[in-house]
Amino acid sequence: MSDKAAAQGSRKSIGRPLIIPTIAAVVGFLVLLNLGFWQLDRLEQKNALIERVEAGVSSKPVPVPAPDGWDELSLEDDYKNVFVTGRFVGDPVFYYTALTKSVGKFNGPGYLIYSPFKTEGGWHVMINRGYIPQDLPEEVRQAAIMAPEGFQKLTGLLRVSEKPSWTTPAADPKSRIWFARDTDGMAEMVNLKTDALAPFSIDLANTVEQVAELPQAGETVVRFKNDHLGYALTWFGLAATLAGVYLAFVFHMLRQRHI
Repeated sequence: MSDKAAAQGSRKSIGRPLIIPTIAAVVGFLVLLNLGFWQLDRLEQKNALIERVEAGVSSKPVPVPAPDGWDELSLEDDYKNVFVTGRFVGDPVFYYTALTKSVGKFNGPGYLIYSPFKTEGGWHVMINRGYIPQDLPEEVRQAAIMAPEGFQKLTGLLRVSEKPSWTTPAADPKSRIWFARDTDGMAEMVNLKTDALAPFSIDLANTVEQVAELPQAGETVVRFKNDHLGYALTWFGLAATLAGVYLAFVFHMLRQRHI
């Protein structure tokens, strides 16, 4: 056998065992890099959310958007500090939740009370009046869910409505229990008759005077964990580790062939 043929045979014998490990390493490396860049994208989104929430919470209340401005609403308006005047009308809807780090003294499984509110302009908006625990004596519960009567000036955070996803549990019409901040669905559940329902709700601030402790207002989550940079570094670190292990494996295979 010639030296050239021997060299070609040697390269083939070295290359064949590396085909599958190389494909696996390249695929794994690309997946890990993609996960790292995805976390960087999530980091940018979370930073934007935190900035928007901090700006909204710390700003002075502005008039709530009227119907002629609804088409211009976007997620940039979420958490905007607003005020509205009018009267509560109709029955409330119960949004299931579980408070873990509450502002007030009550927490655990319970409900956010969403009550229809007719503004001075004649249009309607759903108001999140606050939280009540799930296990309340019936008389306390009834007193808590009863909306105040008469003219009201309310202040709170605007929350853009959301539609239920395929993972959202089905609503319970009989008990008026809801699992998504879907204002259209809430209004339909309580048979609210209106020609103009706001595509957002308002979470009452805990500065609103209350004659009782419940519902417990001001429980909007305004502080968020932001671990995405750490996750991104973890994925990039794993990608670098995989590359190092692969190169060490290739070097080992080459050495074995030359021994």
